[in-house]
Amino acid sequence: MQLAYRITVRLLAVGIAALAMSACAAQNSSTSSTRTDRTPPTSASATGAAPAGRPSGVRRRSTPPAVTPGELAAVTSTTATTAPAASPSSSRQHRALPIAGRTVGIDPGHNGGNFTDPSYINRLIWNGREMETCNTTGTATDAGYTEAQFNFNVASFLAADLRTQGARVVLTRHTNTGVGPCVNKRAHLIDASGAQVAIDIHADGGPPGGRGVAILEPVADGINNRIIAASERFGRMVLRQMETVAGMPPSTYDGTGGIVFRDDLAGLNLTTVPEILVESGNMRNATDAARLITPGFQRLEAHALDRAILQFLTGAP
Repeated sequence: MQLAYRITVRLLAVGIAALAMSACAAQNSSTSSTRTDRTPPTSASATGAAPAGRPSGVRRRSTPPAVTPGELAAVTSTTATTAPAASPSSSRQHRALPIAGRTVGIDPGHNGGNFTDPSYINRLIWNGREMETCNTTGTATDAGYTEAQFNFNVASFLAADLRTQGARVVLTRHTNTGVGPCVNKRAHLIDASGAQVAIDIHADGGPPGGRGVAILEPVADGINNRIIAASERFGRMVLRQMETVAGMPPSTYDGTGGIVFRDDLAGLNLTTVPEILVESGNMRNATDAARLITPGFQRLEAHALDRAILQFLTGAP
């Protein structure tokens, strides 16, 4: 009996020890699992924040997955396909601003109200070489369509064209109902504006049998010496565009091949920027007059002058 009792007690002790070791192993396993949960997975955000619902802990260092050339090409292709494309209007606007930041001077000759104030327009001013009258009424067609109106219309169309291409435009008058200003004041307005080029828009009152466009060029007189060559170059551009775009041939009665050098005009004598005066056609000639009075031709001429100005400022062919 005593022997059997001792054996039983020893077996019980061994069993208890085995149970204790098994429980310890189970606890160690549970603790190890908990530590693993506290370490965020490598897919956590770049800020190091742990996934939602999990306690934060020490972030493991992880090596980003390599991107294969094929995957990179696929991403680039997808980006190029799905990224918003530049709108056609913005692309057109970029292409349509070749003279952004440039200044152009436009002098629409005469004024619609000049005939109402002869004492003002007939007073004498210094034009750089001699005295001349402040301004004149300008000419008109046989039917009474005035040069002043024609000049203002073409200038308005031209100014609109230039502004859409980014230019800053300086006009010597803004209506066709006023008087003046005097021709020397117009020259000073353009010079003070910092214009890179300027044009005086007119139409002629020549012999009824003559027709065509004439370009009046400055002659060196001191103030304008440095712009003579540039003005001649610009004048040839205007003459060519008036012929090819507006369909107006060189003058058959004024100058040589449509080019005239004048030393008696304040606008050309006093200019410090490349400048010419365009006699757009002969209002006393029936063929020219029939075209000059139409808005269609006035727009065509504006387009021709615009192209010449673009060519001069940008060097475009």
